[in-house]
Amino acid sequence: MKPEDFEELLANCADEPIRFPGAIQPHGALLTLSEPDLHIMQVSANVAELFNHSPESLLGQPLHTLIGTEHAEAVQAMVTQNSFFDAPPLHMNLNGGEFEGLLHRHQEVLVLEFEPRLKDFQPRALNGRTSNLGKMLQRLQSAKTLQALYEISVNEIQAMTGYDRVLIYRFEEEGHGQVIAEASAPSMELFNGLFFPASDIPEQARELYRTNWLRIIPNADYEAVPLVPRLRPDTGQPLDLSFATLRSVSPIHCQYMQNMGVLSSMSISLMAGDKLWGLISCGNRQPLLVPNDLRTACQTIGQVLSLQISAMEALDLSRQREEKVAALALLNQAMQASPANVFDGLAQRPQLLMDLTLAGGVAIIEDKQLHRYGNCPEPGQIRALHKWLQETGQPVFASHNLASVYPPAADYQHVASGVLAMSLPKPVDNGVLWFRPEVKENINWSGDPNKPLDLESTDAGLHLRPRTSFEIWKVEMAGISTKWSHGDRFAANDLRRSALENDLARQVLREQQAVRARDELVAVVSHDLRNPMTVISMLCGMMQKAFSSDGPHTSRRISSAIDTMQQAAARMNVLLEDLLDTSKIEAGRYTVKPVALDVSQMFEEAYSLLAPLAMEKGIDLSFNAEPGLQINADPERLFQVLSNLIGNAIKFTPRQGNIGISAMSTSEEIVFSVRDSGEGIAPDELPHVFDRYWTQAENNPTGSGLGLYITQGIVQAHGGRIEAESELGRGSEFRFTVPKPA
Repeated sequence: MKPEDFEELLANCADEPIRFPGAIQPHGALLTLSEPDLHIMQVSANVAELFNHSPESLLGQPLHTLIGTEHAEAVQAMVTQNSFFDAPPLHMNLNGGEFEGLLHRHQEVLVLEFEPRLKDFQPRALNGRTSNLGKMLQRLQSAKTLQALYEISVNEIQAMTGYDRVLIYRFEEEGHGQVIAEASAPSMELFNGLFFPASDIPEQARELYRTNWLRIIPNADYEAVPLVPRLRPDTGQPLDLSFATLRSVSPIHCQYMQNMGVLSSMSISLMAGDKLWGLISCGNRQPLLVPNDLRTACQTIGQVLSLQISAMEALDLSRQREEKVAALALLNQAMQASPANVFDGLAQRPQLLMDLTLAGGVAIIEDKQLHRYGNCPEPGQIRALHKWLQETGQPVFASHNLASVYPPAADYQHVASGVLAMSLPKPVDNGVLWFRPEVKENINWSGDPNKPLDLESTDAGLHLRPRTSFEIWKVEMAGISTKWSHGDRFAANDLRRSALENDLARQVLREQQAVRARDELVAVVSHDLRNPMTVISMLCGMMQKAFSSDGPHTSRRISSAIDTMQQAAARMNVLLEDLLDTSKIEAGRYTVKPVALDVSQMFEEAYSLLAPLAMEKGIDLSFNAEPGLQINADPERLFQVLSNLIGNAIKFTPRQGNIGISAMSTSEEIVFSVRDSGEGIAPDELPHVFDRYWTQAENNPTGSGLGLYITQGIVQAHGGRIEAESELGRGSEFRFTVPKPA
């Protein structure tokens, strides 16, 4: 047979529709009901022998046709009140037999199942005693360790139900599972400690176990009973039997059970949150139907055990974390104390770093530097591994079988079969890699893990069948280290967090020092330049008297040059002031000194200063202030805001345009507006008008790009905000606010 044909058979097995088998187990009967009239839509074919009704005669009939008016009314009450679990049990006599009715709703259809009522079920006493739910719960709560909890659980369930074997099966990260507790009759083969391949419980079965707490097979040697009709009449789709007790199971699973020597089974899910943690698996050599009330008790055990496992595992995780706290604190101190960088600090405590995760070796990478301690791969191998780890994009990575995901690691698995690594999001190579050596050990499997399924040849062709051998199969595990615990992973994550905090703190400190140095430089340069600029201005004034712009050609040229020098000096002084303001704003040290101001008076001063500039271009300049409007503001700084905004408006408004300045109060603030009829600002430029060094290039060749940035800083220092709106060809409006006086 070709390998691809075998793979196709495996895929078909994995896709088997176990939720939609279209049939049930024969020890009971099933029917579906429409709502709200409770008419029968589907029935199992065995209603003929169990209830003496042909399937076809029941279809479309009201429920009371089969179970009588009294019981139908009880079902109606359960449906109306949605009390499937709290309602009294449905016990009824049908065709001379006693049955219990089990009701549930799934995918908008009611499913009513009938099971034989076992009034005198008595499991045989095991170890000289039987059990009851109350005492069992007390014994569960008395467990001091997880293993004791497992042992009590399997013994209690075996005593309650009488199964020949009860075991707890835990799923491992790799997908396979291990039996971690077992209670078995003397005649049964022991499975405790054995591993089972992941293929024994396919993924779709695990998903069903995750959503449905309990499954039962009273007799695996059964012939499935089909549903009539096969598809739901209301949807035309197969009936989803995920939550049906009588759901028929995969023939491969039934054969698997018989190959294990059991004919009856029950499994109870063990959950950790919404994740399937494991199973309580029960098996019996002979057919065995456990009554519903006992099954409910066993389900309760599974739910209590799940909570207990989660709680005790949480305590264990907390203990693992606490064991790392002291070492993490010392490593954090080392990072803080390092004058260079955080990784140099870690390199000072190599033994502590290895002890943190019980590693055999550790490597510390910081750009070109590579420190190795203990047993590590070669430098080139570490660099290549680190590059691969960076490509995975995981800040913290852990593997106890590195060669399985990174094949080059097979060359050094004797020192690094396991790796735990962390790195920081820095532009240079950096990180810490812990290594654990290979730990060769023999793992006992139940049967050959590489041959979970066999092939069977029939007249219809080749078919998959479950494995027939469950003999202990010893496998030596190579290239595997001891697993990294939750505490180890926590330590790597916490160390990374501390390294990030320390690294960011260093960056902030360096930036603060750079800002402080820049501020000092700006202050010194401004101070040192202001005096020479004043001298230049004075000398220009003196020279201007000596040369007349009305004199000879040479005199006029010199006079023009002196004017240019004066303008340049004046502009230099303004730029120095802007640089000082910018430096203070960026350092968060820009302060204002508010006093009571009359807005109308401030507008008059602005008009007297700026009206001549507007008149030169024939621009209509109007001011409008709400009568008696008062504000608290720094007069010099707020005047700087107004003059900057109005000056820009005059600069970018064409001749014969108009500019309107207004101030009005709202319930919480004073709103100032400067609106012009100028060219406007492009939409893609508008979001950046308050950025440093933004300038509108056209008609503003000498703009520094700091004016609006400083204006924004002044407004924000007053506790206000500033915004701009503009439309190309129609003008702009700048609005800023200051809080209302208290």
